Amino acid sequence: MKNHIILSLVVTSAFFVFGSRATSADTRPNILFCISDDQSYAHTGANGDPVVKTPAFDRIAGEGLRFVHAFCDAPTCGPSRSAILTGQHIWRLEEAGNIHSTLPAKFATYTELLRKAGYAVGFTGKGWSPGRLEAGGRTANPAGREFQKLRSKPPFKGIRNTDYAGNFQNFLTQVSKDQPFCFWLGTSEPHRGYQPGAGQLTGKDPAQAIVPPIFPDNDIVRNDILDYLVEVEHFDEMVARAIAALEARGELDNTLVVVTSDHGMPFPRGKASLYDAGSRVPLAVRWPGGIVKSGRAVKAFVNLSDLAPTFLEVAGLGVPEMMTARSLVDVFKGYDPASMDAAFVAMERHDGCRKGGKGYPCRAIRTQDYLYIHNFEPTRWPSGSPDASVCARSIPFGEIDGSPTKTYMMEHRNEHGMARLAELAFGMRPAEELYELSNDPHQMVNVAGNNAMADMQATLRQRLFDHLRKTGDPRVVGGTVDWDYYPYYGKISTKGWSVDEKPR
Repeated sequence: MKNHIILSLVVTSAFFVFGSRATSADTRPNILFCISDDQSYAHTGANGDPVVKTPAFDRIAGEGLRFVHAFCDAPTCGPSRSAILTGQHIWRLEEAGNIHSTLPAKFATYTELLRKAGYAVGFTGKGWSPGRLEAGGRTANPAGREFQKLRSKPPFKGIRNTDYAGNFQNFLTQVSKDQPFCFWLGTSEPHRGYQPGAGQLTGKDPAQAIVPPIFPDNDIVRNDILDYLVEVEHFDEMVARAIAALEARGELDNTLVVVTSDHGMPFPRGKASLYDAGSRVPLAVRWPGGIVKSGRAVKAFVNLSDLAPTFLEVAGLGVPEMMTARSLVDVFKGYDPASMDAAFVAMERHDGCRKGGKGYPCRAIRTQDYLYIHNFEPTRWPSGSPDASVCARSIPFGEIDGSPTKTYMMEHRNEHGMARLAELAFGMRPAEELYELSNDPHQMVNVAGNNAMADMQATLRQRLFDHLRKTGDPRVVGGTVDWDYYPYYGKISTKGWSVDEKPR
């Protein structure tokens, strides 16, 4: 009898939470997740860039929350997206810790859990990618049902012809007003390549571009940055159109809108590095029904993997035990928990541009005042080998995308004023790196090993490794460490490598 009463209470509670779709509209919030490809934190209007125009991001931030300490879980596409979908650090995801790999089906994703709970789930553009899903036991992209049919004429070469916003509108026409939805709008922009001169063609002034001190300051770099910003604006335009579609449907205020990027800019010392230019990302969230004190700049440190448990909680669902990330619902409610004072970032194999296709395993803890990085294999080239023949992409320092900025830095690397920047971008790194951000916001002076910083270095090392142990990182707790040997499903140039056979 007691069990019968408990079961009745559970069923009744579920009815009141989710409602009866046959008699009333489902009031659970919709979710629109907008993610660009390779955009650093600094490059939105709301985050302070004076050149780029991002009215959609700025609106979401102004009417919701702007996170000033948001970090990807890995500064590489596939692993970052795997972490977002699964709510887990990449070191817990086996093959998914590598790019051009797979996402094993045994790892639950927020999208599949929402779909099973009655949500319509879809995506357009770049969802989980790049890699091969079948190898992990999946038959469809975990971002959802694919909507890619609508095309548009891109404004510049290098921009994909997918009408992302149009495909979202197409998705909406297939969703009943009584059914909540979860949609992933993922552009391929601002991933390279860019049309040279696009920035100036849109009226941007190279003199106004902000050049971080990690790059040389010249017209080549300034124009490269402007061309990149053009593609950031293309993403923002798609977000603006998606928001307009929600407004026209009368569903904007019942939609949790998230705007972010998978990792940082495709420039030297950015993408595929644990420095802020590679791992710190823009993040804005709007949801009038669940956010109090809109317009706040949230100082809590978050990883993008925190989004998965957040989406499940706002939908009234339990969070699987395997999801170790933290929900942001308390932050939405106005709290700024003291425990949210650090983010953790990791890398394993990016494009494997080293002999044998090896990666560059490293882990980092980022706090308000410091960035501490532990490099597990400091004898390897962090940005890829200078020998192009051992790189899958057949380019030197192949972890860094080809660009006018990279080419200039390589060609002038031995010149006065350039040698130090080139060494920071392409050179070897020690096992430990520590940066004091109040004096060095761009992380250019490694103070690890300085006597004055010994206590802080030890404290951050301990905190990082405690977290790695708690969350089961094989590089710390022991067990099989296979990232160097998992299959690589990307295109390998005829001069490139093949993965070494794992020693037995």
